[in-house]
Amino acid sequence: MVVLLPRRPSTVTGHAAGPMRKPADQPLVTGKTETPPERHLLLSTPRDDAAEARLALEGLLADAPDLADGLPDGFGDAVQQFVALLLEANLRLNLTRVTLPAEVARLHLLDSLAALPFLDRLTPDLALDLGSGGGLPAVPLAIARPGIGWTLVDSVGKKAAALRKIVEELGLRNVTVLAKRAETLGQEPGHRERYGLVTARACAALPVLVELGLPLLAHGGQLLAWKGPLAKGDDEIRRGRAAASALGGGALRIEETGLPALGGHRFVTVIKERATPARYPRRPGEPGRRPLG
Repeated sequence: MVVLLPRRPSTVTGHAAGPMRKPADQPLVTGKTETPPERHLLLSTPRDDAAEARLALEGLLADAPDLADGLPDGFGDAVQQFVALLLEANLRLNLTRVTLPAEVARLHLLDSLAALPFLDRLTPDLALDLGSGGGLPAVPLAIARPGIGWTLVDSVGKKAAALRKIVEELGLRNVTVLAKRAETLGQEPGHRERYGLVTARACAALPVLVELGLPLLAHGGQLLAWKGPLAKGDDEIRRGRAAASALGGGALRIEETGLPALGGHRFVTVIKERATPARYPRRPGEPGRRPLG
């Protein structure tokens, strides 16, 4: 069981006295792509916002005790440092458009941690995250489950370099960052059919994710995709199911997060049941241009 550390004052140093600004005093963000209000940018720093995001996450986890109890000692400190580093890097490079503390806590941190029950059931030794960007969901998950070795993949060199620096600052020895295309990795012997888990959050449509992810999965491994309110009859699900069947996957399932704070967010999972045909994944860019299914 983990108890997140006591609240800290919202100051640049974390030592000055004074009341914490309440998240309710800030304009609300209604989606993942909202631009932060100018007022917020002028009145806060990444370290301020990281401290507030931590407090907001504590509040959210109070309504998810099973999730909170599974977090290791020191998680609160580490995730606060991660948010500060992410938001600081975001001032120079577009890694995320969600920057208000309450929304960082809900849409980034809680949304990432919602996958912990899947990780704990699957218990993979190695996991790979597609399109990692600023390190979500993989960095919070790597902090929460340090026994899993993570490979974070982003095709944009500048983003991968920024993420690599964040990982180094956090001292995460279980995380490697690669600036490569997933299509290339899927054909490399050192990565093909090696991982017990492949994750993808806000990355691509299901037919594309299936073609990028299944070649990287070992037999019995699982693709875990973060999605919105998809239903069984949706075209994306139908096409994703057809792509999974062609690439060695089993049944495609829609799973609830179990966290009301995440609203309509869903997980889509596919288990690798057979070897992926050697011709997949196709050359870089082809899965997106001509999706399977």
